[in-house]
Amino acid sequence: MSDRPNFLILMADQLTARALPAYGNAVAKTPHIDALAGAGVLFDSFYCNSPLCAPSRFSLLSGRQVSAIGAYDNAAEFPSQVPTFAHYLRHSGYRTVLSGKMHFCGADQLHGFEKRLTTDIYPADFGWTPDWARFSHRPTWYHTMDSVTQAGPCTRTNQIDFDDDVVFSARQELFDMARDKDKRPFCMVASMTHPHDPYVIPQAYWDRYTHADIDMPRVRMDPAELDPHSRRLRHVCGLDLLPVNEAQVRNARRAYYGAVSYVDDQVGVLLKALADTGMAENTIVLLFADHGDMLGERGLWYKMSFFEPACRIPLIVHAPGRFAARRVAESASLVDILPTLCELAGPKAQNFVSPLDGQSLVPQLNGAPGKDEVFGEYLAEGAIAPLVMIKRGRYKFVHSPVDPDQLYDLRDDPEELRNLAGSPAQSRLVQDFRAELAQRWDLSALHAAVTASQQRRHLVYAALRSGKYTPWDFQPLRDASRLYVRNDQDLGDLEAMARFPPI
Repeated sequence: MSDRPNFLILMADQLTARALPAYGNAVAKTPHIDALAGAGVLFDSFYCNSPLCAPSRFSLLSGRQVSAIGAYDNAAEFPSQVPTFAHYLRHSGYRTVLSGKMHFCGADQLHGFEKRLTTDIYPADFGWTPDWARFSHRPTWYHTMDSVTQAGPCTRTNQIDFDDDVVFSARQELFDMARDKDKRPFCMVASMTHPHDPYVIPQAYWDRYTHADIDMPRVRMDPAELDPHSRRLRHVCGLDLLPVNEAQVRNARRAYYGAVSYVDDQVGVLLKALADTGMAENTIVLLFADHGDMLGERGLWYKMSFFEPACRIPLIVHAPGRFAARRVAESASLVDILPTLCELAGPKAQNFVSPLDGQSLVPQLNGAPGKDEVFGEYLAEGAIAPLVMIKRGRYKFVHSPVDPDQLYDLRDDPEELRNLAGSPAQSRLVQDFRAELAQRWDLSALHAAVTASQQRRHLVYAALRSGKYTPWDFQPLRDASRLYVRNDQDLGDLEAMARFPPI
């Protein structure tokens, strides 16, 4: 086994930890993920740093909080000068490959990846920029409740088309790397868009479950009982315009579980390819998501908040030859992935040239205790001011300048039903959190930076859509002149090179 391992990063979109049997779910059927968890290191309290697709991914890649790099929302440009784990690993001698979704916005569609196998499922332009100055206006690209009211089985979807391409391309690349003369270690990210809504899935996956199997939301709340940010999310998603009934909730959750099983099947395909290439022993497999899904809890759907279903995600690290199977109780988050990968890759990959907000999880992988804290920021649609979160030990503190504070004791109140921020018994703890928050964030300056960025991007997007439009979307190039049998190569040499394992 080499001291420079390969990395295979399996990423799902909108996969909440509580949807997996490895995290206590009794409904989902995920044998491949279960096997990874059973022989791997499972982090019980792992979080995204911003519960929205693009900001979460940019914090993952950079090891930075989104406010530090201007990655405020799903149409924020990811600056090319921000080093990612792909840059650090590539600079230290790794091949870096991306297949699938990463939601890069802007002209740079690689961010350190040497090879990108597919385009993205979402646009790379500024068209999805929120506007905090016009909160009541709902643009057409916002979430709607159609995903829930129209949930059910189907034959084919946009997302199935995309993920089938992602997995096929990643599987083929694993075989190509195994046959290649280039023997650098690799870091491959295979990033699927499932189980992200809309909640529709092919019939075969729908039929893996019955209506009787499906668990329903545990927390039911009248909209008047919700905190102000949650009420704003109802507006953003159109929930007050199109309420959902019990049958629709059950259908949506059944389709979501079907999509989770679809993801599990794709995990199985890639793990088999890894084994078939003979590279499994020296490959560390990581499985995680960008954020979770409320799935009807509190009457809310999708993400965009710091309640557990939306921001707590799985992390499984599978390398039985390196790390004994165990569960890690202390909290950690996506910003910790970059320093973890770089420490595992060796000293040359740790030549950090900018500050990091994360810390390596290698000590926890080896059985040592962790720091047990997470910081989060939400600066996108549904907000009208910065929303920040501190999770430390048993407590989670959520603050926005325009809303009442929220403090939850997750040990005694895992469903976050009792807001302790106004409790006299917790006044000192609230004061301490507020003091820490004031030291960590200048929220008025951050608010101004977010709104100024929104205004700039609205203007740039409108200007670039006037006249000839030049898209930034990634165009994967496939040179057919170098595929299969061609006359510029000796046939015997070509066939010998393509055969695996070699004779």
